Amino acid sequence: MKFSLLSDEPVSAPEGDLLGAGTAARQLATLIHDSRAATPFTLAVDAGWGMGKSSLMCLVRAELTPREDVSTVWYNAWSATGADVLEGLIKTVLMKFDKRLLRRALHQLSQHGPLIRAVLATLTVVASPFGLAGLVDRLWRELSVDPRARATMRDELKKLAEEWARTTPDRPGRLLVVFIDDLDRCAEDTVLAVCEAVKAYLDLPGLAFVIGCDRSVLGPSGLLRDLGPAGSAFMEKIFQTSYRLPVAGGEDLRAYVRDCAERAGVRDLLDDAMVNLIADRSARNPRRIKRLINGFGLECSLNPVWTGIEPEAVIRTLLLQHLYPEFYRILVASDASAHTANAGREFLEYDTARRVLSRWAEPGPETWRATVSSVSGHRLAPPDRERPDDWEAVLGRLEEQLPTVYPALARDRDFVRLVEEWLRLAQADDLVTQLQQGGATPVVTVRVDAEPPAGGGRRPDEGRSEDRPEGQDGVRYDDIRILWVDDHPANNRAYVRELEELGAEVVLAEDAVSAERMFARGAVDLLVSDFSRGLDPDAGLDALARWRERAIFTGPAVFFTGRVTPARERRCLELGARIATDGRSLRRHIDRACAEIRQSRA
Repeated sequence: MKFSLLSDEPVSAPEGDLLGAGTAARQLATLIHDSRAATPFTLAVDAGWGMGKSSLMCLVRAELTPREDVSTVWYNAWSATGADVLEGLIKTVLMKFDKRLLRRALHQLSQHGPLIRAVLATLTVVASPFGLAGLVDRLWRELSVDPRARATMRDELKKLAEEWARTTPDRPGRLLVVFIDDLDRCAEDTVLAVCEAVKAYLDLPGLAFVIGCDRSVLGPSGLLRDLGPAGSAFMEKIFQTSYRLPVAGGEDLRAYVRDCAERAGVRDLLDDAMVNLIADRSARNPRRIKRLINGFGLECSLNPVWTGIEPEAVIRTLLLQHLYPEFYRILVASDASAHTANAGREFLEYDTARRVLSRWAEPGPETWRATVSSVSGHRLAPPDRERPDDWEAVLGRLEEQLPTVYPALARDRDFVRLVEEWLRLAQADDLVTQLQQGGATPVVTVRVDAEPPAGGGRRPDEGRSEDRPEGQDGVRYDDIRILWVDDHPANNRAYVRELEELGAEVVLAEDAVSAERMFARGAVDLLVSDFSRGLDPDAGLDALARWRERAIFTGPAVFFTGRVTPARERRCLELGARIATDGRSLRRHIDRACAEIRQSRA
């Protein structure tokens, strides 16, 4: 099989449109063009992450470009930060105006004061675009330090735009459409700088803005939640109208999946049922579909463990990994505190127990057996079928011993159905065993684009690197001694190697007895530990409690696990320990602990 990765570039031409966005693009382009007499105005293309905002905007731009009375410019807000955005966006617009008009405007500005005259006196306006760009750059630097000149600039920009867009008997009014993409992925100061540029400086005749963003992220409960009432009202004024991008579906989405599979080289492995599965379970999100097919292709081409595994099993496993990463970490973690080695079965038993003990479902023979199994399997007294008034308390005790994400996942019925379907596969239990042994863990997972965190802002590139420590740039541990206690030390080999490369001295122990020998041999600055060992689900916590009580170790401690429960969180809080669930959070906790260690030494 010859596999190739799919890129995340948006669709830029009608022939690449497989999701039916072309019709909407043509209609929006016509609307924008026919509304040029109503400029200035701002149109938001509103959709969630990965749903095709950039592609629709590219198609709208492609529809507008052939029109003689329309100019377009593309500005990616994510490429600049803070004050650079205000400068960059204004200069981007200026460079689209005629050089002759810009020279005339600069000449007129020279009459407003010695500052401007001094600038113009030192510059030579040449015919090349680079000469003009240099002039605009220098002029901006001078204007940005003089509030009076910036006020003048707003007035002159308006005159310049009016002249550029002017309607004459032999020429209709011209239109400049500014496309601003990825606004909802920016930090708060960048968003506010873009809005300031659009509303305070570029609210000009002849200009229309098309801004791609998720309006919910920019709302009061999202990225800009700290804005006061006046700031929120200002944000509302930015957008005159919004087009909410509809979710793709039907045959268009299936055709998109087939095309992605064809380009990736895995089409022969996906029958119609698999195509439907990918389309339905990827939340009908084009970017997630690309990510899933990239992961599928990499797995099938690079990981020999999947030989003999049905494509459906691979796809369903990758769906869990991509759509529900917290559960996937629990699934691949081998933990003695789990009622069953298969977290999927443990979750479904809990889901049944939750519905029965909450009295949402009748306690029939099968559901009652699953409820008793779920409760008893976590070393709790089973519920009394004749005393339903006590069931709620039993459920509370059960949830204390289960991963913290289970209640939220149980409310997601799509997730529940996905796990049910996954466990019906004949190879499900073998798959879990391989995942826990690391054999079927993805060799590489390419994220064509990292999903931004809720509330906007930049996010570091992820992929399988989420399981590799990543921390603050430049942090080193040359004077730090770390004791890592885990009965399966081979699982942590990559993390230990990276800590050692950063200068730390890492010593290993497989149980509490050997750990205490390490304490006796020399001072330990930081403890990294697992929770469970063998059949004891709390071995790591009990050991730390003894060491604290006997003053054997009083320093910072981090528990590294894929399984976090409320009971474990509570005990860690009592013992002054932290919990890390992946490589990134592990490194973050180690960075913080090292800072505390050095501060205490000082």
